[in-house]
Amino acid sequence: MDEKNKSLQQIIDFRIEKLNRIKSHGIDPYPHSYKKIKPLKIILRNKDDYIDKKVTIAGRIVSYRGMGKSTFIHIQESGSKIQAYLQKQNLKNEMFDKLVKNLDIGDIVGLEGIVFVTRTGEHTVRVAKITLLSKSIRPLPNMKEKDGELFFSFDDKELRYRHRHLDLIINETSRDVFINRSKIISKIRSFLDKKDFIEVETPVLQPIYGGAAARPFITKHNTLDKDFFLRIAVELYLKRLVIGGLPKVYEMSKNFRNEGMDSTHNPEFTMLELYQAFSDINDMIDITEKIIFSAALVLNSVKVKFKGNMIDLTPPFNKVSMSDLFKEKFNVEIDFNNFDQLKDIAKNNNIDINDSDSSSSIIEKIFNIIERDLISPTFVIDYPKNISPLAKIKRNSDGTIVERFELFIGGYEFANAFSELNDPIDQKERLLYQDRQRVSGDNEAHAYDQSFIEAMEVGMPPTGGVGIGIDRLVMLLTSTDSIKDVILFPAMRDSK
Repeated sequence: MDEKNKSLQQIIDFRIEKLNRIKSHGIDPYPHSYKKIKPLKIILRNKDDYIDKKVTIAGRIVSYRGMGKSTFIHIQESGSKIQAYLQKQNLKNEMFDKLVKNLDIGDIVGLEGIVFVTRTGEHTVRVAKITLLSKSIRPLPNMKEKDGELFFSFDDKELRYRHRHLDLIINETSRDVFINRSKIISKIRSFLDKKDFIEVETPVLQPIYGGAAARPFITKHNTLDKDFFLRIAVELYLKRLVIGGLPKVYEMSKNFRNEGMDSTHNPEFTMLELYQAFSDINDMIDITEKIIFSAALVLNSVKVKFKGNMIDLTPPFNKVSMSDLFKEKFNVEIDFNNFDQLKDIAKNNNIDINDSDSSSSIIEKIFNIIERDLISPTFVIDYPKNISPLAKIKRNSDGTIVERFELFIGGYEFANAFSELNDPIDQKERLLYQDRQRVSGDNEAHAYDQSFIEAMEVGMPPTGGVGIGIDRLVMLLTSTDSIKDVILFPAMRDSK
């Protein structure tokens, strides 16, 4: 055992000794409940109203200063912190010696007492009764005190992600991010509910994965004796509901993609997908702008700093065609079906391609270097058909372009939308083409889903649909640089 772990074990052993002493005095260190608690934020918000008033509070001890027959502690609850004063003469049943002297930073206690103001002007609870609610055996990390002020040193992000409970105890910024995440999601739900969308739930385990270009996770269904896939998207199921007569549906879904991890990708992520019958790509542009703008207003700012850029989220957002972006970047009139031209662009820009790359995969690789420059909110429209197997052909076009957009902000994709393809014959041909690409080695190509085609053959109304990445949206609105900072328990490599 190394010195660090030995030292930690010594602390744990010492705390267990204290725990046993507490038990020997007949005190239950882990009671069932504690009633009539006044939230600390209420007291602190109205401090002067509580002077000389009796309060019952509870929280975790985050500082402890013993001074003979009296002790000052701070307790923290839901991000709020207040000082408490414990004096031997004020506590009955020898609780000062039996309990207070055996307390540690990290213990959770309930306190009853009168609020007063110290000579230094700090609102404090003079404790008349203390109840131990949970004895902390394992210490909080790196707690230090300087010039009478308590602070925490827990800056190692890997440790914070692996021990989120400690991160939330210690880092107010982390707590605020996840509180704001909840507010953002709640606002989006409220926005859609008021527009008569209904929230639905579709299968996480799917016999055929689809609705996106991604590699799936595979699992085994023992009873059915067949492989299932964790969903990569919910699109094909939500479209079945539109076909079934539910004209406005959405799902706030957990999706799973067996792909790489970086600052904006996690294999498990949250996606909003919505579908509206009798609408198209233009309606999806409008609703996407409104969703993002209303979510920003929840946090009281439509101007945010993201990845070093100040970004204004006030609609309308920019719109530009993909072909115009290619022309601007590479000074060429692009033909998305010209395989040789695409290979030349890739080669001239040091983009790695291999023999198994199709024209669609090369387009995606080339566009990756274009999207980095799209800082202000920008809808990229008019995508090539060969990378958009679920979108309708653009009206009044030559048939090679579809009605699709992706929304980019700060150089990253935030949303993807179509005028949804509702011609079952065309859809079948495109999915069969995708399936051939998959068999040829494209691990992210769509699988063919016969049951979805059969549903479409019943008849799907003209429909607009959009998917919005919730984790990235929270990153944007909370000015956070890593997706791991907005997911409570992100996927992690094994620690060494």
